[in-house]
Order: sequence, then structure tokens, then C-alpha cells
Amino acid sequence: MTKSATGGHPDLKMVNPTAAAIDIGSTMHMAAVNPDSCDMPVRAFGTFTQDLHDLADWFDACGVTSVAMESTGVYWIPAFEVLEARGFDVILVNARYAKNVPGRKTDVSDAGWLRQLHSYGLLRGSFRPVAEIATLRAYLRQRERLVEYAAAHIQHMQKALMEMNLQLHHVVSDITGATGMRIIRAIVAGERDPEVMAAFRDIRCHSSIEVIKAALVGNDRAEHIFALTQSLELYDVYQAKIGDCDRKLEVAVAALTVKADGDIPALPTARTKRKQANAPSFDVRAALYGVLGTDLTRIHGLGPALALKLVAECGTDLRAWKTAKHFTSWLCLAPGNKISGGKVLSSRTRRSSSRAAALLRLAATTIGRSDTALGAFYRRLSSRIGKQKAVTATARKIAVLFYNALRFGMIYDDPGAAAYEERHRTRVLANLQRRAKTLGFELAPIPAPGRTQGICPSQPAAPRRKSPSRPRPHRPGSLRRPAASKAG
Repeated sequence: MTKSATGGHPDLKMVNPTAAAIDIGSTMHMAAVNPDSCDMPVRAFGTFTQDLHDLADWFDACGVTSVAMESTGVYWIPAFEVLEARGFDVILVNARYAKNVPGRKTDVSDAGWLRQLHSYGLLRGSFRPVAEIATLRAYLRQRERLVEYAAAHIQHMQKALMEMNLQLHHVVSDITGATGMRIIRAIVAGERDPEVMAAFRDIRCHSSIEVIKAALVGNDRAEHIFALTQSLELYDVYQAKIGDCDRKLEVAVAALTVKADGDIPALPTARTKRKQANAPSFDVRAALYGVLGTDLTRIHGLGPALALKLVAECGTDLRAWKTAKHFTSWLCLAPGNKISGGKVLSSRTRRSSSRAAALLRLAATTIGRSDTALGAFYRRLSSRIGKQKAVTATARKIAVLFYNALRFGMIYDDPGAAAYEERHRTRVLANLQRRAKTLGFELAPIPAPGRTQGICPSQPAAPRRKSPSRPRPHRPGSLRRPAASKAG
């Protein structure tokens, strides 16, 4: 095999001779193709749209079919989308995997080295969802940013109220609720009478009108009113933008490919009717059920909004992962396998910035006190290995349930905390019986209250000789009961 065909590595076999690679930059992209395809295998291209189309034309002229690029910030997205639209097989590579491959020479460019690895089949592409899921993900992430911006202005409104010594947050649980927003809008409109503002109290508010009236006595300095007015206006702007995102989200969910075959059964009754804070304005649960054919909210910890975010991060088709173990390993929720010499050195999970893993950990945290099997599992591990590891282990269990629900249509039925604890007790008891039998003993139940449980040997032991008792020496400062006198 010639040197040009192997790139100086005769031990490796080229499996993709039509591979190319791009070193992504902010102002310039370096592209590399097979040296046998043209006289100038490495070229520089700009980042303007026309430059990206010129790059695609050059790849076409060189006979390129597959392109590899590293995920550098967000600079890779325009090039990825243009090349994908032109029909190239584009793979996104984690930079860590490319750096860990040994054998690189110092005079090889990043693009040339990446192309070389791709031609040998040594690069593994990152997960990239289909276009309709990518659209849904973009709308959801934009909505999350808008929610964060709106939350900042809620803090600004509360700060302005505190500067006016209006203790509204002490008498209502949420200043953006029905009572709080009526009072804030009345203050901005010019109302200063505490009795009038206290009359805006919602019937569900726990504080009485008298308490609210006392909390609304403060000062009305013009600068504080001005700050409150601007914060309220900006909050309303972001709420309107969030509503626009909700309408886009509803259309994007309806455009997803329906997975269910045939008629879908009626939507089951929701486990809880409580509406989540900052949830989309449309019926997310019903929309997802119509697309997936399964109710993800039956899995405890997954509300409608969180289930929608998981679908946006992982997609609806989970065949990219062969098994649930592959899926949890991709999420960095599976135990590590750092082994040397046949000995496990560490089973710590890998660090990850995966949004899906963060969502699953959030779901695991919320069910810690629930009367469910997952909640009992979390509490058992939390008392033994700590809360942080218990959250990771519970998040992995939820990930497995999520995978099975989407991949195989599994319907989760929670057995409850009592059933889980009984099953765990049975398993522990069977393990103890097996270990006792290995040592030549058998477990015996406690026959009556007040007696300790013992382990009876399977063979009767020979009686031991009782050694004569010796009087214990009296220690100074200790109390000793006098010996009873024997009757003559």
C-alpha cells in the first residue's frame, strides 16, 4: 500500500478514502481532502454564506462523500447545515476523542489530522437529531432563555418594592401570582391607598386583608416607582415573547413524525392536576401523547414540560442507542469502568454537560419524598451512599424507563414504595440465607418477642465444658453488689 493511501500508517486500513474534514474557526475554516484527489488538499475558506457554498462545491469536485468537523462553540452550525443540505454525510466529532488518538505528527494541520482519522474510521460522530427535533430544541432553548430574563425582572420588581418598604413578598407566596400582579399594576397606575390595594386579594390567598393592608404601608419615592414601572414593563415584554414561543412550540410538536401505529387509546387520567410553574400555555401532555403514543408523565418525576425537554434533547427515535445501557452511558449516568490489571480502580461517572442528564437529575431530585418505588429507591441509597450519588443512580433508572417507553412502547406502572421495600427485604433475606448455608448454618426466625434472632448450625455442636467461674477483681471507685449469704 502506498504512502499516500495510508498517510504514513501502513498498519491502518483506509476505510473511507472519500472523507474530508474541516477545522472550524470564527473567521476562517480550514478544509482538507484526500491528497490523491487534488493538487492542493488543504484550503482555507471564509465563514460567509457564499464561502460555505464554495466549500461545498470544492468538496463535490474532489469526490467527497463524508465530512468530519469538531463541535467548536456555535461556529460549526452554519457549515453543518449547508453541507447537510447539499447531501454530504456530516459527522460532528467531540474534540476530546480526536486529541486522545496517538500518532499525530507536529507538521500536520488540524484539518489534515482530522481527515486522516476519519478516513481510517477512527472518529465517532456525536448524536445529532433530525431536523424537526432540532427545530423543536431551538424553540425550547430560546424559551428557557426568555424565562431566565423574565425571572431577573421579577427580582428587580421585588427589589423596588423592598426599597419602598412594601413587604408584598411576605404576605403572598408569589408576587407574580394573581394577588401580587394586581397590586403591582395598581401601584404603577398611581394607586397608593393600602385599603384599596388590599381589596385586590384573591380568595385563595392565605393572608388576610388586614395583614396585606399593613404590609402595603410604605414610602412612594419617585425613583422607586420609576424602577418598578420599568421592571414591570420588561417583565410583560418577556411574557409576551414567551407566549410567541409557546405558539411556535405547539406547531413544532404537531409537526413531529407520529410514531404510534393504528388507533391510539384515549389519554389516561393525569396523575396530578397541579399546573407546573413556567409551563407552556398549550396542553403539552396531550400533544406528546398524540405523537409518541405513550404517556411519559406516568414515569414519576417527569412532568409534561420536563418530558417535552427530554424529547427535544434526545428525539423520538432512540434507535441510535442499541440498548438502555448504551443510552445511559451516553448520558454519563452509568458507572465508569476504569480497570487496570483486572482490578476496578474507579467506577465514578464521567463529567458531562449534557442537558438531558441535568433534566433527569432534576427529575430524580423531585421524587425523593414521594411514596413511589423510585422514591423508596432514592431514600435507600441516600442513607447509604449520600444524596449526590443517589440522585445519579435514580436519574439512571428514570433514563432507562424513558428509553423503554419511547423505544418499545413500555407503559410504566408504579408498584409503590411499600412493594419496593418488601421486594428489597425479600432479596436481602434470600442473600443472607444463601450466605448462611455456605457457612454451614441456617437462619431461624425469632419465635417470640424479646428474644434475639440467632443462627442455628445445621449440625449439632458438641457441648463445651464450662470453666469454673472466677471472681472478678474489685476496681477502686466501682460499685459491687454484695454476695448473697447461703442458708446453712
